[in-house]
Amino acid sequence: MLPVPALAVAAVVVVVAAVAAVPALRHRLSRSALRRAGARYRRRLELLGTDVRLRQERRLRRLLPPGTARGTEDFRERHPVGQRCADGAPGRQEPPLLPWALLRCCWGTDPLLQGSLLYLDTLHAAFPQALVPRGTALLSWAPHHRRAPAGWALPSLYCTPAEAGAVPPRAAALRVQLLLALQHRGLRVLEAALPAELLDALQTLRSSWPELAQELALGTLRPQHGLPEGLRLQLQELLTPNAARAAELRAECARGFQGIVRRLWPQLEVVVVGTVQGTEQLYCDALRQAECKGLPFYCPFYSTAGALLGVNLWPEEPAPRFLLGPEWAFYEFLPCPVEQELQTVLLGELWEGREYELVLTARPGEYRCRAGEVLRVTGFHKQCTVVEPVRRESQALSVRGESIPEERFYRSLCRAVGMWPGAHLMDYVCVESALLGASSGACAPHYEVFVELRGLRDLSEAQRYKLDQCLQEDFPIYKSFRFKGSIGPLRLHMVGAGAFSRLREALGKPVPMPRVLREERLLQLIQSSVIS
Repeated sequence: MLPVPALAVAAVVVVVAAVAAVPALRHRLSRSALRRAGARYRRRLELLGTDVRLRQERRLRRLLPPGTARGTEDFRERHPVGQRCADGAPGRQEPPLLPWALLRCCWGTDPLLQGSLLYLDTLHAAFPQALVPRGTALLSWAPHHRRAPAGWALPSLYCTPAEAGAVPPRAAALRVQLLLALQHRGLRVLEAALPAELLDALQTLRSSWPELAQELALGTLRPQHGLPEGLRLQLQELLTPNAARAAELRAECARGFQGIVRRLWPQLEVVVVGTVQGTEQLYCDALRQAECKGLPFYCPFYSTAGALLGVNLWPEEPAPRFLLGPEWAFYEFLPCPVEQELQTVLLGELWEGREYELVLTARPGEYRCRAGEVLRVTGFHKQCTVVEPVRRESQALSVRGESIPEERFYRSLCRAVGMWPGAHLMDYVCVESALLGASSGACAPHYEVFVELRGLRDLSEAQRYKLDQCLQEDFPIYKSFRFKGSIGPLRLHMVGAGAFSRLREALGKPVPMPRVLREERLLQLIQSSVIS
């Protein structure tokens, strides 16, 4: 027999099915059912934390072939810690949501569904008007398959169709979604799967607002490279001529772009960024200071290697932290600094304040993969572990074995940029000189850094040297190698606006921004954009 709360959810589901022909009523009842399911799962999640070891063993049994599960110790003996996890875009393909899936989530282990329900419940609690129908605009590029947005369980939230994000050229997809979002003055939520997608969409607003205003006024969608004509006409049907909205867009853009998002959408409550990894916080900080000034940012999910692992239950806090779902994956951790003998600890054995490298078993057949992510335990919520991502090990710089971590290099770079009057760091990427080959000349191994700056048109030699100087001050081992001549001087290049947007297009899939390039074609692309 189903428990009483599950029966209550079932009753709501039946009512929703009965009124399927009434969109507004359907949205309200669906929202109510989903929030009830989300609140119930949140209570269940908090109870799961009281017996983490048991929940983890159950999750492990589901991931192993039938009849092979003999406990965690046997699993760790049979399967040594493996290689790095395969790369994956954040999130998974959106499955169809059947009504009875709401009941299944009360005792199932579907991270995507449960994560979305927790998101809807948490968002509504913090921002009561955020779940209005067609009140969310999504800016997300998914050229190969549909990526599930944060609130995918309630599709009537979104005013931008999924087809708009599937346009193969990234720039065209984001531009189309931006235009459709501009139609709706009453937006409550602006959502992007990755922070760079929001950044690049708003850069398009900066550079192309006269054309966007004209299209709004006429209700047309201009032809674009890579946008199929049939799809263009299909999307154009969603536009209606709106001269008043076009005039408002022109007037607000003419005033400048500081706080432009809140001025264009005065009822907007929050900016949602699906997941933020590594130094992508740079993009959120840049947006907070410029286009999105005055708006709160909420990062609801922690994902890595294509698996959803954690959810942020505290949207009002500026620094995101995530509760790890004990039934979403089997977790192991290597205490940092990682020793040569890879001895892992389990989810219930972590210490607050310490850093650990994540070892993940999230899919059948992929056992004990090193995720390449370092997490810091910030505390516990009802005995569930709460973490914050610290760095991606794959993005460390090393030409002589010195290993400069991603987040510490970023701090050194920010310190150097702070010494350049008027300069604001918009983006950066690094290259180890081995990738340059013969083009690097007969010199010692070194780093090459490419930056995009706002407020500065050129870099003097003294300014370029500041970054190398900061690295020597912050990393004694780097200073030692520089003194001995084993590592050559860092070379700093400035690239033009739009270079990093083109670089993200060239990556070919929506993934977190790499900070160390490993492919020659990407290096050649960024080199072609150097202006100083």
